[in-house]
Amino acid sequence: MIRPSALKLYQLATGLLEPLAPSLLAGRARQGKEDPARLNERLGRAEIARPEGPLVWLHGASVGESLSILPLVERLRVERPEVTVLVTSGTTTSAALLARRLPAGAIHQYVPVDAPGAARRFIARWKPSLAVFVESELWPNLLLEAKAAGTRLALVSAKLSDKSYAGWQKRPNAARQLLGSFDLILAQDARAAERLQALGGVVAGEADLKFGAAPLPAMAPDISFERPPLLIASTHPGEDEIVLDAITALPDRPPVVLAPRHVERGPAIVELARARGLSASLRSQSREPADILVADTLGEMGLWFRVAGTSVIAGSLVPGIGGHNPLEAARLDSPVISGPFVENWTSAFAGLEAADGVVMTSPEDLRDAIAADLADPASAKARAAKARAYVDARDHEARAGLSRILELVPKIAS
Repeated sequence: MIRPSALKLYQLATGLLEPLAPSLLAGRARQGKEDPARLNERLGRAEIARPEGPLVWLHGASVGESLSILPLVERLRVERPEVTVLVTSGTTTSAALLARRLPAGAIHQYVPVDAPGAARRFIARWKPSLAVFVESELWPNLLLEAKAAGTRLALVSAKLSDKSYAGWQKRPNAARQLLGSFDLILAQDARAAERLQALGGVVAGEADLKFGAAPLPAMAPDISFERPPLLIASTHPGEDEIVLDAITALPDRPPVVLAPRHVERGPAIVELARARGLSASLRSQSREPADILVADTLGEMGLWFRVAGTSVIAGSLVPGIGGHNPLEAARLDSPVISGPFVENWTSAFAGLEAADGVVMTSPEDLRDAIAADLADPASAKARAAKARAYVDARDHEARAGLSRILELVPKIAS
């Protein structure tokens, strides 16, 4: 008797459970974990028409992966404007981010649940010529359905957690079949490449798509500081108090530029600063430095990173946000300090730490970390140089990886 393979058993099991999917999704929607207006997308049913012509499908599970896709989306829109770009993700947070960040012409859909019927409907609807999966998204039904339909497949920034790797080692034939379906695999790092190859994948190189962006642009500065300012970048509610308390306690306080993630919070931050005895002004209303200049203008982060003596990358000082991009500061030679909550940028911060290119600190010790940079700016700049060298190398790898992905598009375009 021939025993069914692990993949066949998975397909049978998910097929049997699929009738329960609508009620399970509705329950998740009541808990705020799904968008109730878009549950059909999770069942592979789209409310919008597919544009004519070739289509490239990019998938990132949540916020971190979705952010890493954006440089590829932008290059596709610029270099292959005739190709429709479809981006899928699985969380409401990532959907909200992509709604703000996707360029005109790109389409977002929620990824369907990995059940045979939903996968079949999704692939039949969108007919992707190329599908690009980010990090560790190995959904058997979606992958096998796409492969059967003739879709070319790429796995990029590929990695496997310890738990995932151990699980696939117990199912080597299934791992070999899934990884063998990819036309291109680019590992996130050497360790990931080793694991993927041990499971039967053919790894063509390394590339982490969180890297590869160009340095932020900046106009000539129209404001002067007596000394390089301290930049607090991308704060969220609950973090402003932490950084303002740290700044107030500094023995030698520099000018400070505080750039909230959402500029409409500027006036409230001014009031928080003044309540602590600090002078504060809004960038939109003044070009004169104060103790705290609240950067409530858009498109100027390139300027602030260029002039800053040190940059504190916020979004990392309270749980639940996941950190923000440290690479923008590193590309512009700004020494980086970060809090500990950086789950959306784990690999980037881990690489910077390994290169001695970042200071990770607790909210309680933020004042001391800032004070150390102020007391020894030469050491801070040396740290920034290490970060820049690390990011430059990874950016080069990522741009080469993007080019390899784009090479697949002309071969499939009509």
